[in-house]
Amino acid sequence: MTARPAQQPVPHPGLASGPVYLDYNATTPVDPRVAEAMAPHLTDLFGNPSSSHPYSAEPRTALAHARHQVATLIGARPHEIVFTASGSEADLLALRGAVIASGHRRPHVIIQATEHPAVLETCRALERLHGARVTVLPVDGDGLVDPAALADALDKDTVLVSVMAANNETGAVQPIADLAALAHQHGALLHCDAAQAVGKVAVDVEALGVDLLTVVGHKMYAPKGAAALYVRDGVALEPVVYGGGQERGLRAGTENVALAVALGTAAELAARDLAGDGPAHMIALRDDLHHRLAEGLPGRVHLNGPVERRLPNTLNVSIDGVLGHELLAAAPEIAASTGSACHSGTRAPSPVLTAMGLDAGRALAAVRLSLGRWSTPADIETAATALIKVAVV
Repeated sequence: MTARPAQQPVPHPGLASGPVYLDYNATTPVDPRVAEAMAPHLTDLFGNPSSSHPYSAEPRTALAHARHQVATLIGARPHEIVFTASGSEADLLALRGAVIASGHRRPHVIIQATEHPAVLETCRALERLHGARVTVLPVDGDGLVDPAALADALDKDTVLVSVMAANNETGAVQPIADLAALAHQHGALLHCDAAQAVGKVAVDVEALGVDLLTVVGHKMYAPKGAAALYVRDGVALEPVVYGGGQERGLRAGTENVALAVALGTAAELAARDLAGDGPAHMIALRDDLHHRLAEGLPGRVHLNGPVERRLPNTLNVSIDGVLGHELLAAAPEIAASTGSACHSGTRAPSPVLTAMGLDAGRALAAVRLSLGRWSTPADIETAATALIKVAVV
């Protein structure tokens, strides 16, 4: 019998009285089961896991178990998991750590145009502070990197390639395995920011061939401040925090056992979802929302990003005749987001959609509707009705 996804039978307490939440790619509500698992480590189980007395035994065991849970989700070994305080910190450890550890006088780093700012800004810092040379690969109209473009950009000085697994705005899933194989042919490491992918689709570090991979807790129902970096055995990195020997010496500081437990629990729940019909359930809801919008606004709804090669929960669309931020402001029944940014009263189109070649009008019309564990068919109906009502005026 097919296992059911780890769906909650009742609404999440944080969502019960608010608008329909369709911003799961921005952050997720903490799963009550995650909160329950971490709670004892905020009160009774307070010991430092590095100490040798009885108060440390349970925290030390819990930390090891959490490392095992995260490793299991992504097909790694427990000792290859380094806990960090955020995905941005994990990205910093991967990029800065690899560049400095490489020993190159002018190391070459390759990224792609729609990376998260944590990667983009770290690369700018590497250029400024460490003399790195950074190549930014273009993406096609679906937001995907052409492996041939990477092959052309690789050279003898390339030490690292960093390409995200899935885009936070469009859900576009990159051909990571192909890119990793090319990087390795030139002796370069492959880092993958998988913040959006882990927990939504199957991610296996061995199958992908990655050397470094970022996992973020608040994208999969753990609290903010819980994240990890997978570091393949044998990969040398400069530490991101110096001091004690915690986290293989790469990230000093007394471990936050409560947040590690939260991340581990969230990883185990995500594995259950993936083993059941969680992704298929999400695709059905996402496609129902798209169908309702297209039917209610014939000829005006345009999908941004790939039709197939994207996350099961993500729908990014532009609706002709209405700006995305105005659409959402006029539909208080839902909570969603756009990729545009407001600067001194002027809206700037999403850099992701701009990199994909979309004109400013279509980019400014875009809205990202991202679903999650507590999304229901009733939510989809409410959201579609609200958006159509506003857009037809």
